[in-house]
Amino acid sequence: MICLGVETSCDETALALVQDGVLLGEKLASQENLHALFGGVVPELASREHLRKASALFDALFTQTGIQSVSLAASVDVVAVARGPGLLGSLLVGVNLAKGLALGLGAKLVGVNHLHAHLLAAGLERELPFPSIGLLISGGHTHLYYIRSPFEFELLGRTLDDAAGEALDKAAKMVNLPYPGGKYIDVLGSRAEPDKALFPKPLTAGDGLDFSFSGLKSAVARYVSERPELVLPALPESALPDVPGLSLYCASVNWAVAKTLSVKAGLALARNPEAKALIVAGGVAANSMIRRELTDLCAKRGVEAIFPSRGLCTDNAAMIAVAGEQLARSGRFHGFDLEAIPRGRAVPLDYVR
Repeated sequence: MICLGVETSCDETALALVQDGVLLGEKLASQENLHALFGGVVPELASREHLRKASALFDALFTQTGIQSVSLAASVDVVAVARGPGLLGSLLVGVNLAKGLALGLGAKLVGVNHLHAHLLAAGLERELPFPSIGLLISGGHTHLYYIRSPFEFELLGRTLDDAAGEALDKAAKMVNLPYPGGKYIDVLGSRAEPDKALFPKPLTAGDGLDFSFSGLKSAVARYVSERPELVLPALPESALPDVPGLSLYCASVNWAVAKTLSVKAGLALARNPEAKALIVAGGVAANSMIRRELTDLCAKRGVEAIFPSRGLCTDNAAMIAVAGEQLARSGRFHGFDLEAIPRGRAVPLDYVR
């Protein structure tokens, strides 16, 4: 079975081909430089960029994989698309593209939950054990799941306000680091030991599994306002600056987020001792300090820590294709009335058997 995956949930336009769990090829166009001009993703621009780039990526993907246009219809069995959650305009571009491709190629159509696909991405590199605890950490989401199978995800906890990635990005923006700021927090933070008492770890005193990062953001904002010397006069264009105290700030913010995630994941593992692994995914899963904290947690708990490679942490079409292929093999599909589901709405399990 060959599955074509389409990903346009935010600001990455991507298409990928997966055959029997093996990635045949992927093409991705990032909009990072465009949105960096505005300090964040501009939804209208993101949608227009998806429209502009999708056709060229499709042609390049099939050229790369050696599948000629005359054999497309005979080669592609399933078209999978990220249907949500995400930016509605961006999602609509991908969903309508997938519908057109499925109709033109005579292929089945399946809509994929973008969040679940992130947690299945590591399945392209190794077999995933079930049941497992899943921790999804990105700019828009911080979720804990109990994963019974590739099709059964039980939400255990979620952020009540800001996501982990958003907290890191805002901490970077407060000191005028480039967009996207989370990766610069990680890089600069690696130059210093964190002050573990500097910033709070919200909601870690109780036994709940929900997250909150708004209190951390407020504490960081107060800290920066009292230390204006940390704020860079202009965005650095190449080398990261060596401002006294900035590396300590970054390391301490990074550790506060990492420790919060570790505490909550530890609670989830303790409540579900049958879980075989902690699967960590999403863009923030590439953060080196978070990886170390969660790896140490799993070593203490005697379970496996599973991270996708860094290229599979960010939004990509390979994860959509592999999730779509598994859904298709189980007989789960969608009709051409498939809807895009924006952020803030639950993605329904409305498959057609």
